Amino acid sequence: MASAEKHITLLHGGGGVYMHRLIKDYILPRIGKHRRAVELPLEALADSAVMDGIVFTTDSYTVKPIFFPGGDIGRLSVAGTVNDLCVMGAEPLALSCSLIIEEGLSFEILGKVLDSMKTTAEEAEVDIITGDTKVVERGKLDGLVINTAGIGRRSPLLDHNLERVRRSGRSLSSRWLTASNIRDGDKIIVSGPIGEHALAIMIARGELGLQAPSIGSDTAPLNRLMEDALRAGGVVAAKDPTRGGLASLLNEWSERTGLGMIIHESRIPVSDQVKTASEILGIDPLELANEGKLVLATAPEAAENVLNALRSNKLGRDAEIIGEFTKEFDSVVVETEIGGLRYLPMPLGDPVPRIC
Repeated sequence: MASAEKHITLLHGGGGVYMHRLIKDYILPRIGKHRRAVELPLEALADSAVMDGIVFTTDSYTVKPIFFPGGDIGRLSVAGTVNDLCVMGAEPLALSCSLIIEEGLSFEILGKVLDSMKTTAEEAEVDIITGDTKVVERGKLDGLVINTAGIGRRSPLLDHNLERVRRSGRSLSSRWLTASNIRDGDKIIVSGPIGEHALAIMIARGELGLQAPSIGSDTAPLNRLMEDALRAGGVVAAKDPTRGGLASLLNEWSERTGLGMIIHESRIPVSDQVKTASEILGIDPLELANEGKLVLATAPEAAENVLNALRSNKLGRDAEIIGEFTKEFDSVVVETEIGGLRYLPMPLGDPVPRIC
């Protein structure tokens, strides 16, 4: 942490430079040590950890407002945890649910959130099997905070998927879908239009005077879509572009692999509504959070098959191959729609706080 930083700000939770610095420089040195062997430990900074064959993740949700177009805090908490498990190549099995409730929250609101959690868990075919409840004084919380943790096991499709990579004579650094498996020339696929979740939250807050009723959050559990990709074979790494959006994810992969990448702007799926709203607000849709999208790195020869598999699922029908890893650059470079090149930096933080 820089010596000038004395207090936590909203930027430290935004998925960009400040959050990565907080984790690497302040949190990991204090708690990132383990008494037992961990296959994928905390310091790997993957979406989940792996220990004794168990895939484990946790996340907390403090979205404002609690209900928004396309979802709510309940759906978000279940889908987000399921997605963190499945992008590792795990089959989600069960979740915990901890509720921190502000005094005065109506039973009607709580009931709607819990019903939404149940519906989303059924959609993902996982069970909520344990939990905890706390209530804090009125004025000490903005309604409701949810923590969900999830456990999973290695998907039977993961070994089939990785075997396709090995058959080409290529070795893999990890038996899970982590950035360490990525090599020069691998393709990058996005499963659909980006930026919808963050903008849906912004519009729902009513603070900007922006009307775009057709923009709804993409919040969804992605384990079945991930299974389609694994069944096609050739996926070497996967992640969901939440806080910090696509820009943060790509920079994270570049840093961890030591590879640059060339991203073709014209191929990045962005809806016309998100483009227009982003231009009005002066924000980059590549920095906006998503809660229902996959970003996959695939072996070059497998990319088209994986793309077709994603497009066969309604959650991936607008998937695109947006670029590839390359030694030609040492960072993320975007080829613009007019043929120029621009550097895509790690964002400082998400432009929209309190979105997940």
